[in-house]
Amino acid sequence: MPNNILIKTLAGLCTFAAVACGGGQQPRSDVAVYLDESQPIEKRVEDALSRMTLEEKVAILHAQSKFSSAGVPRLGIPEVWCTDGPHGIRPEVLWDEWEQAGWTNDSCTAFPALTCLAATWNPEMSALYGKSIGEEARYREKDILLGPGVNIYRTPLNGRNFEYMGEDPFLSARMVVPYVQGVQKNGVAACVKHYALNNQEEHRHGIDVEVDDRALYEIYLPAFKAAVREGGAWAIMGSYNKYKGQHCCHNQYLLNDILKRDWAFDGVVVSDWGGVHDTKQAAENGLDMEFGSWTDGLSWGASNAYDNYYLAAPYLDMLRKGEASTATLDDKARRVLRLIFRTAMNTQKPFGSLNSPEHLAAARRIAGEGMVLLKNDGGVLPIDLGKAKTIAVVGENAVKMMTVGGGSSSLKVRHECTPLEGIRAAVGDRAEVIYERGYVGDVTGNYNGVKTGQDLSEKRSEAQLIADAVAAARKADAVIFVGGLNKSDHQDCEGADRLQYGLPYAQDRVIEALAEANPNLAVVMVSGNAVAMPWIDRVPAVLEAWFSGSEAGNALADVVFGAVNPSGKLPFTFPVRLEDNSAHALGEYPGTDKVAYNEGIFVGYRWHDKEQLKPLFAFGHGLSYTTFDIAGVKADRTTLAANGRIRVSADVTNTGTRPGAEVVQLYIGDEESSLPRPVKELKGFQKVLLNPGETQTVTFEITPDMLQYYDDAKGAWIAEPGAFTAYVGAASDDIRGTAAFELK
Repeated sequence: MPNNILIKTLAGLCTFAAVACGGGQQPRSDVAVYLDESQPIEKRVEDALSRMTLEEKVAILHAQSKFSSAGVPRLGIPEVWCTDGPHGIRPEVLWDEWEQAGWTNDSCTAFPALTCLAATWNPEMSALYGKSIGEEARYREKDILLGPGVNIYRTPLNGRNFEYMGEDPFLSARMVVPYVQGVQKNGVAACVKHYALNNQEEHRHGIDVEVDDRALYEIYLPAFKAAVREGGAWAIMGSYNKYKGQHCCHNQYLLNDILKRDWAFDGVVVSDWGGVHDTKQAAENGLDMEFGSWTDGLSWGASNAYDNYYLAAPYLDMLRKGEASTATLDDKARRVLRLIFRTAMNTQKPFGSLNSPEHLAAARRIAGEGMVLLKNDGGVLPIDLGKAKTIAVVGENAVKMMTVGGGSSSLKVRHECTPLEGIRAAVGDRAEVIYERGYVGDVTGNYNGVKTGQDLSEKRSEAQLIADAVAAARKADAVIFVGGLNKSDHQDCEGADRLQYGLPYAQDRVIEALAEANPNLAVVMVSGNAVAMPWIDRVPAVLEAWFSGSEAGNALADVVFGAVNPSGKLPFTFPVRLEDNSAHALGEYPGTDKVAYNEGIFVGYRWHDKEQLKPLFAFGHGLSYTTFDIAGVKADRTTLAANGRIRVSADVTNTGTRPGAEVVQLYIGDEESSLPRPVKELKGFQKVLLNPGETQTVTFEITPDMLQYYDDAKGAWIAEPGAFTAYVGAASDDIRGTAAFELK
């Protein structure tokens, strides 16, 4: 039996005996308080802390292996085991190395990337996602799930955008809370990452971000704050970059002042792997658990490099010399103990499950609901199998597995349904499906020892590949091109940013050739980022399918053939050109030693609105196979008192022929303010499922706190009296009605 499971089992037996013998609720006088689950958790923490030696307190603050930290064996307090997320549970790795351990029972369900989850605009899907991935982590005996990620989409070149929830702080905040709550119901801590300002991979280990306080508080922190204050997150991961000259894993302002003091966070701050750089700062500036400082665990000539972590022997030496505060040490130890009582020593948590039919069904449902129909001229989608007897599928991404690679989110799945596989399964014998590759992208399929087993080698030239694809398209009734990005370096991948906004591997040429060959062309983008589409006027249908996990192919087929009516909305703006993105328009990307966020609060659609730029596809945009009318926008009053509320309502009608869901979006604009403000900002949304002809009234409640901005001169949130406008629509560029009101 592995050591961690043995200690957890012994601890569980001790606490179970304490509870069971005491009738489940009555404190036991013959059992240590820290082992008695009927006692308040803070009382248990203090009791355990009082029994620990200085050395034991320090030992629980740093790693003992690649993904675990020590417990207190003498007291029966178990180790803490972490696992990478946020889209699935990473396969077991060797004690000191990134390479997988070779287990045969650690294949997981790969859930869709968080961009896809955010695109559902449905907190119920977020709750289902958190519950499901939490069950998988629990089954695998993990205590901390390293996710979700909520860093703001500042530039489409960020290689890690696919792991996050888009450009808007309100949408990210509303979607992260149910995820966190769902995970933690399983007795597994959600570790929300990467706190904070980790908005690019280029120079990520040392770049010092310069951002004004308005942008910090209004754009980059709200999702983290919601995860802590509303979601009750038990863990936060510091980011690699610097802010105010200090690395964010030990940053006085972000960790001690904002997170722990202002937000009253009672969980642990976990370092990103290799994100700690200084013992004194780690000791004083808010870090609680250090991981990955020397990632192979064997470097620097030490017999045990873990003992030489910044929060290990060097910290212990400072404490013994009186150079570090024992009160601060106790605070760190309390936080780790609190985590352990919530997770590893929680005998009331469920048992979890792995790769269950329910989890695969959840992954498929979330993926289908998150896919975004960007364009559908002439009703090219869904494909009617009563008419289309030959379907040509073109593109490497139709066959390439996407769950392997991309960095720490790489997974080992029992099976990944590719788009071609899903399409063929859905079509059956009702039509002929022919496949052509069209282009060659990444032929590799190995990450940290996890191998796809796919042979993607190719001998044909680029010209021949295109010619063969065109020949297939000409004899088909419908053509589906499946392309986009992949998990290779400089694409949607941790550790490096994209090198271009356009599609790689000459895919534009393939798409243009297909569009000329057959007018019934649907382009499917598999990606976690916006891309340039110079061919958009010649292609009738475009579907953003994201990285959709284990059930990607089945979910795609559900949408393409109409079993699922798409209802996803973009969680970030697709600019026409890279220069239309504010981070690039103002020249502050990627920086070198420093990067200044000169655009301030004007990120994404806020910038497009301010500069009156027409996007390729707007934030909040997404079509359906049916149509919706949003009308009758009105407010129940025209003035809002300082302690009052206004209700803004609209009637939503399904005016088409299919059942479908529309996301009704509320934006608010401040018409007269002392400081520059966006034209409008998202402040509410509701997803409404309607049958053909059905009408439902959607109501939003507006309170004064929703009208505030952060005054960096005063260091306070301010709601200025004056005129405001409520905008109600189907996208940030598709407003169907407004209501004016005044804050008194």
